[in-house]
Amino acid sequence: MRFGLFGTGPWAHMVHSEALARHPEAEFAGVWGRNPAKAQELAAKHGSRAYEDVDALLADVDAVAIALPPDVQGPIALRAARAGRHLILDKPVSLRTDEASELASAVAERDLASVVFFTRRFVPETEKFLAEAVAAGGWTEARVDHLGSIFTPDNPFGASPWRRERGGLWDVGPHALSLVLPVLGPVTEVTGMAGERDLTALVLRHEGGAISRLTLSVDAPAAAARQSAEFAGEAGVWPVPAVEFDAVDMFGRAIDQLLAAAAGGPASAVDVRFGRQVTAVLGAADEAIAQGRTVRLA
Repeated sequence: MRFGLFGTGPWAHMVHSEALARHPEAEFAGVWGRNPAKAQELAAKHGSRAYEDVDALLADVDAVAIALPPDVQGPIALRAARAGRHLILDKPVSLRTDEASELASAVAERDLASVVFFTRRFVPETEKFLAEAVAAGGWTEARVDHLGSIFTPDNPFGASPWRRERGGLWDVGPHALSLVLPVLGPVTEVTGMAGERDLTALVLRHEGGAISRLTLSVDAPAAAARQSAEFAGEAGVWPVPAVEFDAVDMFGRAIDQLLAAAAGGPASAVDVRFGRQVTAVLGAADEAIAQGRTVRLA
């Protein structure tokens, strides 16, 4: 399958391009970026071609991988879907629920394959845990702490304007939701509060009545940075296993899922429909924090 890569930032360099170049069933056909010089540099690194026009790259490929800020990703992903291209997207798929819904509809109407790269969801141990948790059932609550400290000179993501503007809610919030939604089900109510240092606390009520609590930040004190998650209920308290992983290998697994779905196999569990669900919860959280009230999701 011929892939076009959209984006030339750190994540595109470190993960997307490396995985596309290594995958035996992917042809890394071209790169487009908002900075043409960076696109030339990244394309040259992998023996690919730099494109200056979005539609020209779309015309030459079967699928796209997008590593762009969500406000840029959404419109390009929609153009790609309308052109009949399969999609591997970064999270969140969009900052707007209506745009995410439009994208999900375009993918469904054209019977396209899609995968959203919620990194930990491609770790085999995590997927095994989630499958066992779903099978066990009887969960009454979940807790996820995802706090990073990215605004340091040695962190390439600290220079990202959208992360400074949107913070941990939109950057690491999708990762937290990717764990709780498959186990506890869709969210019906969201309550939130924002504190200092980008600290965001959410309480979510899920369709079956369970409650999840998410603590999120990308600007926590370095000594307070942490990632942990657990579910509690009739089966006891189950911590989600903490497993080290290589993001390039995980992106390779995302490519595997896209290829399988495009060949008529099962859709990815983290496709654009799931991505739309995540965006809807995050949008409701923004509203709940701004208005100081609980927001109900339809």
